[in-house]
Formats: sequence, structure tokens, C-alpha cells
Amino acid sequence: MDQQAYLAQAGQYFAGGTLGAFHLPPDVAMVFARAQGTKMVDSDGKEYIDFLMGSGPMILGHGHPAVVEAVQQQVGKGTTFFTLNQPIIELAEQIVEAAPCGEKIRFVTTGSEAVSFAIRMARALTGRSKILRFEGGWHGVSDGLLFGARPPAPSDYPHATPDSAGLPSAYGNDVLVSPFNAAGEAAELIEAHADELAAVVVEPLQRCILPRPGFFETLREETSKHGVILIFDEVVTGFRMAWGGAQERYGVVPDLATYGKTISGGYPSAAICGRADLLETANPRRAPYPADPQAIIASGTFNGNPLSAAAGLATLNELAKPGTYERLFAMGDRIMREITAMGQEYSIPLLVGGEGPVLQILFTADETIRNYESMLYADRAKAYIFGVEMIRRGCFVSPFEKIYLSLAHSDADIDRFLEAARDVLRHVIA
Repeated sequence: MDQQAYLAQAGQYFAGGTLGAFHLPPDVAMVFARAQGTKMVDSDGKEYIDFLMGSGPMILGHGHPAVVEAVQQQVGKGTTFFTLNQPIIELAEQIVEAAPCGEKIRFVTTGSEAVSFAIRMARALTGRSKILRFEGGWHGVSDGLLFGARPPAPSDYPHATPDSAGLPSAYGNDVLVSPFNAAGEAAELIEAHADELAAVVVEPLQRCILPRPGFFETLREETSKHGVILIFDEVVTGFRMAWGGAQERYGVVPDLATYGKTISGGYPSAAICGRADLLETANPRRAPYPADPQAIIASGTFNGNPLSAAAGLATLNELAKPGTYERLFAMGDRIMREITAMGQEYSIPLLVGGEGPVLQILFTADETIRNYESMLYADRAKAYIFGVEMIRRGCFVSPFEKIYLSLAHSDADIDRFLEAARDVLRHVIA
């Protein structure tokens, strides 16, 4: 069956002909058949260099030999047990020892679950219900966190608007929203709502927006002062920005951190790691709620799956090797430097957000992107055209979304990306 037939079949059975939010215009849509390293091949045999990397999990590239071998060895021993197993205990040790906030850990299946359960732990321990989040941050798709994630216009701070149909409006009453990097505004909100605020949840690298000096330090000081739980959503940044994640890179230690993507080796897995007293709210040996008012439910059929754990262990063992983060950042720095220079050469207002292995090209006259509002006013139409044209030239990206780099990317891959970008900027965008 050729690619057009597969696409027609997908259109018949899937809403929008896609698996989720990711979709492309019909003339560049594809169905992938296989992948190895940085190369993906579609059903018609066309090869692409992957700069999306499964939206981040494939930090070693596709089909890495160490991951393949680990999974092959494990699958013969058992696929899932719904209980303790050797690989998950070994992975737990790796993560807890690496995380600056690490004392105990709980595994779940998705990043959405990880953040949702982390907030549940914070609410249970503090006895408070509200959370403070930052406009434009992405914390998954649970009902309570789809307020203030993607508003079409700047929010009426601190009121958060729903991002989707089907959300109970009452959930928004417990969500306060503030602009990222606005330390003063966040401090005022924490002070004003201290007696009802359970947690502050933040992406340390919010999409592609870098934290300004003092922002996280202020969050840490104010949350500690008022007994509010500080949660770093490290689903993207964990083990990607540094071995100790964003906590290590930015030098601020939260109470809880959520992990996903890099800890899974491309298989479904995520985790909540942090203070023991918070993780103990999920201890099944406690008396059940309401006899114990701090006891929560945090369970799932595939939590701690041994296949995912084996893949995650193999991935972390590779990331622990010398030179890993130097390589990831060198590639990112090169792309940032050369794309910026192309914008200047062709008089195209643009900047490259993010850092290291997580980047995003934004078409804007702003010299920096400081928060969601400034990112909101970037030219999304140009970004979409740029992304689609890059796909046409064999570089697989998600239009107007992040670029992910992996250890599998070679200098030749980066050369080809930059050559394609130059062609698009010069002949299509300019």
C-alpha cells in the first residue's frame, strides 16, 4: 500500500487523520515506516533527517543499539508485572541520585500524569487547593492544567482562561496565572494567596523562553517562606539540559520535579521525584482517605513498566558518558548562531529561542522573548511556512514548535539543516 492509501485510511479512522495535535498540510503529510539514528523513512521511501525526535524522547536517536539490546533482553523476562521489578528499582536509584531535589520517587506513565500527581501531592500535604502557574507553560492535558496554557490573547492576570472545550469551569477557580519571568508579580501573588496556595508549578525552560536572573531564586524564596510547594516540570529539561536537569543548570532546587521523555528511552514512562514527605502522601500503607487526610491515590496499570525502565536505564547510561552535554550544547549553539546570522543577512526579523538541544525559531523583531505575551506576537504564519518548507527539503520538524537535537545528530545533519534553512529564508521568507 502506498503512502496516499495509508493517509486515506488514517483519515477514515482517526479524527483529523492524525494521532493527536500534530498535523501537516496534505501536500507534505507522510506516514513513517521506519527510522534509524536521525533518519526516518516514509511509506514511499523518502528519507528525512529527524529534528523532532518523537517530541524529545529519542535523545540518543532512533534504534540506539544499547536501548534495543536492553529492551530485547527484558522482553523475554516479562513485559509488565504491576509491581516491583529489578529495572525500575535501578532506574529509580539513577534518577533520585541525579536530581538535586531527589529523596524519593514515584513512576507513572505520562508527563501529564506526573504533573497532575505532583500537584495532588502538594495539595494533600498543605491542605490548600490553589496553584500558581505561568502563562504559556505546558504541563500536559489534565483538566486542571489546561487553564492559561495557550490563551489566544494575554490573560487577565491572575485569572486563567480554559484552553479547551470540555473542561469543568470550576477547575479554573483554583488556578492563578502570572507572566513568566515576572518575579515581582509572582511574589505578590504568592504573598496574597499564601493561605490557599498549595503549589507553584513552572517549566524551567518555558517552551523556548530562558529564565531571567533572579526569577527562580524569587520563586524559591517566596514559596519557602509561605510553605508553598515549588514544582519544576522537567519533563523536557530533565537529563537534557544537564545530568541534574534544569535544577543543576539554573542552580535552584525545587521541592518536586517531574520527569519524562529522556528517562523513557522512547517508551512510555514518567516520574515524580523530590521531598520524601511529599512522595509519602502516595504511600499505599497509609490509612486511606479520609481516615488519613493526606493520603492520595497515584496508581496506574503500566507505572514502573520494566520495558520502559530498561530502555530508560540504557539511555541514562549513555547520557552519563563524558562529553554528552558539551556535544548537545555545541550543536544548539551553532544552529542559534548561524540562523541568527542568516536573519541579519536577509533582513528578516527573527531570533532563535531556547538553548542547547531545545530550540525554536521565532519570526519577531523583539531582541529577546521574555514571556508568553512576547512570544504570542511572533509571526506564526511565517514560522509555519518555514517549518513546512523545511519538511519539503527533508528536515522533519514540527511547524512553529520546538527543535530537538540528539546525540545521534552528526555535523553533516546540522550542515543539511542549515543549508535547508538558508534556502527557505532566502527564497521563501525574505
